[in-house]
Amino acid sequence: MDLEKPTRLTIPSWAEDDRPREKLLAKGRAALTNSELIAILIGSGNQEESAVELSKRILDSVDQKLKELGRCSVMDLTKFKGIGEAKAISIVAALELGRRRRDEEGVEKEKIGSSRDVYVHFQGTLGDLEHEEFWILLLDRANRVICKAKISQGGVHGTVADAKIIFRKAIEHLAAGIILCHNHPSGNLKPSEADIKLTKKLKSAGNDLDIPVLDHIIVAEEGYFSFADENLL
Repeated sequence: MDLEKPTRLTIPSWAEDDRPREKLLAKGRAALTNSELIAILIGSGNQEESAVELSKRILDSVDQKLKELGRCSVMDLTKFKGIGEAKAISIVAALELGRRRRDEEGVEKEKIGSSRDVYVHFQGTLGDLEHEEFWILLLDRANRVICKAKISQGGVHGTVADAKIIFRKAIEHLAAGIILCHNHPSGNLKPSEADIKLTKKLKSAGNDLDIPVLDHIIVAEEGYFSFADENLL
């Protein structure tokens, strides 16, 4: 005798309080789990899984860490059954918006008092990249952040920083000081000879323009190196 195949319980058949959209409206966004929030983004699952179940499996693949999920590409996400390109783009876009919001909040309130402040400011932007980027942090006379700007993007082993672009931005924003920052995707925090020569060149140019280079921070996922702290400025 054939056994009846169990019926999968889909989201529309759940109690209303357990449905992610309804739960958000009734209880607020803070009441939702990460998987429920992602389920809202993707809208539907696949033949075997609801959107929430599929979202749980995606999170399980990155040990429930949103930071790791933020490193996933569209191609990585489309490997999950039920995640097409459009759904993958929605997830990537939502995580990028979250990162940018965090960066904006930091810029609006932040006063730089140490090299660690700079590291914390940039770690979310640069810490998990697989290529090098060079950024600057422009400060006023009270060491408050005016803005930050990306100067260049390169490959795994390096990027170019043009002094003309750096100091043009500093002059445009009437900056009183500059902090240089770039990442090492390898995780190696030791500055290269090229890093040291570039820092000396930019420091000299800053002194001539009365816009001092206050520090140069190398960021990796698990730490940082400060030229100022190591007396290399």
